[in-house]
Amino acid sequence: MQLDFDLSGAALQSRVLDIHQRLCVEYGCPIRYFSNLDPLSELVSALLSHRTKNRDSHRAFLQLRSQFETWEAVRDGDPAAVEVAIAPCTWPEQKAPRLQAILRELTQRLGEPLSLDFLADLPVSKARVWLEEIPGIGPKTSAAVLSFSTLRRPALPVDSHHHRVAQRLGLIPKTLAVGPAHAVLEAQLPPHWDAQQVYDNHEVLMLHGQRVCHYRKPSCDRCCLLDLCPSGQQRESAG
Repeated sequence: MQLDFDLSGAALQSRVLDIHQRLCVEYGCPIRYFSNLDPLSELVSALLSHRTKNRDSHRAFLQLRSQFETWEAVRDGDPAAVEVAIAPCTWPEQKAPRLQAILRELTQRLGEPLSLDFLADLPVSKARVWLEEIPGIGPKTSAAVLSFSTLRRPALPVDSHHHRVAQRLGLIPKTLAVGPAHAVLEAQLPPHWDAQQVYDNHEVLMLHGQRVCHYRKPSCDRCCLLDLCPSGQQRESAG
């Protein structure tokens, strides 16, 4: 069974809402925010989390916070010391200089003390553009800063699990990469949704990818979305 991606706007939004509602029943919405960091700290955390398990990036973040008193101190610190502090995450030798470069760029733009609290006063679209103009900050990171931090803005992060589930459900083409998928998937959500609803959408799709819609062997037989999923139906019919 194949699903035509080019659905009408009304049909697509109806499908998106059905998926969202079923997953919210499955995983229990509203979902509690996992983070209570200020936006600059959330930016650092998001940069460390790239291609890293949550527990490892969290350890790296805590070590960095314990060894450097401020983010200005991280910016001005010995790159080797920063690399050692974030060693639990993947590619610390790349992330340390990238993090310091981003903090220097923020200093040039904002001065001191460093803070991203001003993003609360910008429309979400402008805040994301502002962040993504900085080399090393992409759509997932900008969305994480706005959504996960104490700003609590309606921005949709898309991780690999979320992306995989959306592809299998036919919400995005199989050829669409994670980066550009952010704009497409966010545009499918009702414009009146608040930050909690947008956050819930990310969380339930991510959780479904982690717990049911696995990369190698998805558990289609226990999926609450099977009747909506052309990929799952194809797998089931193939035996």
